[in-house]
Amino acid sequence: MPKQKIAFVCSECGSDYSKWQGQCSDCGAWNTLSEIKLGPSKASAKGSARAGFAGQLAQATLLKDINFEDVPRFSSGATEFDRVLGGGLVPGSAILVGGNPGAGKSTLLLQTMCHLAGQMSALYVTGEESLQQVAMRAQRLGLPTDQLRLMAETNIDTIIASAQSLTPKVLVVDSIQVVHSDDVTSAPGSVSQVRECAAALTRFAKQTGTVLILVGHVTKDGTLAGPKVLEHMIDCSILLEGSDDSRFRTLRGQKNRFGAVNELGIFAMTDGGMKEVKNPSAIFLDRSDQPSSGSAVMVVWEGTRPLLVEIQALVDDSQLGNPRRVAVGLEQNRLSMLLAVLHRHGGLQVGDQDVFANVVGGVKVLETSADLALLLAIVSSFRDRLLPRDMVIFGEVGLSGEIRPVPSGQERLSEAAKHGFRRAIVPKANAPKQAIKGMKVMPVTRLSEALAVLEEV
Repeated sequence: MPKQKIAFVCSECGSDYSKWQGQCSDCGAWNTLSEIKLGPSKASAKGSARAGFAGQLAQATLLKDINFEDVPRFSSGATEFDRVLGGGLVPGSAILVGGNPGAGKSTLLLQTMCHLAGQMSALYVTGEESLQQVAMRAQRLGLPTDQLRLMAETNIDTIIASAQSLTPKVLVVDSIQVVHSDDVTSAPGSVSQVRECAAALTRFAKQTGTVLILVGHVTKDGTLAGPKVLEHMIDCSILLEGSDDSRFRTLRGQKNRFGAVNELGIFAMTDGGMKEVKNPSAIFLDRSDQPSSGSAVMVVWEGTRPLLVEIQALVDDSQLGNPRRVAVGLEQNRLSMLLAVLHRHGGLQVGDQDVFANVVGGVKVLETSADLALLLAIVSSFRDRLLPRDMVIFGEVGLSGEIRPVPSGQERLSEAAKHGFRRAIVPKANAPKQAIKGMKVMPVTRLSEALAVLEEV
């Protein structure tokens, strides 16, 4: 009887080894290797023992002979969801939806599936809730329930057999952490179970042209639980984020083979389910009627559209030997770097001050266009001087104090003018060639010029 093979797989990066070791050589993580048992291959025929990921033997084709017509998409019924997906659902694609517990993943997907069930065959597989619980949610949200097929199952073989029989165009599995395969000896949710089950479902989706949507949990540190290896085999990875004290949810694309990466969709959690926010800039610019120092408005670029958000800064005397640098919604190391630039090229010393920075509304700013707005908000708080409420600011700040241009400057200014802003401090390279009606644009090339402009307004 042949000896069963054993492999050790890293839960962080998915690398496998023939024997256990304390540290993963690829990602450097410690104590992340888990043991999995490799079962024998089920294929016995000589010609079919090896097959491609889509279930077919690979054939070499000339690049010029490949048909690259647009893949037909269809709408999910939610414009914001379609925006994050790159324009809609693509047949044969595998989509991973992650998020914290209570963020609204199941609610959003149930709304989507009930809408799609009226147009095509759809199957919703739930492994964490009973059929009665899902039905109660659909009734509470007022969703149509006469077309959607629902199944409570966690065995991967049963799920695929039912999908082959029902032939749905869209398949949702909620969630991938509870699905298990009898061929894998480890517990559900482990790296081996998650990887094998996701690979089987993805293979089924590629073979049949079914849209596969997997729900993934997140750990306490905010990363996807276990299936970091899933990001390599799926087509689209999106994350639903939202704080407990806010009813707004952000749907952010992290990987997308069919559209722009880092696209952002805004939803509001209401009694009737997840509602789309058509104009998110108006939501994030809901400023206080009482003006205060340390507040500035910036224009960030999220995916394919501009977004106006408010950034707040607070500078206060430090009672500690090492002053604190706290950034919420911004990169911590970049805040420290910009404070050094402000001291060297702006002549403002805040080394003995606590500096706090926050992006209002829970938005995470990942681009460098917020540098100039952040520094001017810090200066406003330090000097206790109000910034004009009708002024918008954006621009990247270099280490030598220069103000660098950012992409899509014209679109950012047009979005600001549409929301009633009349003044703007922007990099000189982003100054519009033609004047924008009703807006005064003040281009700057260095940080010292921006501070001088701030003194004049």
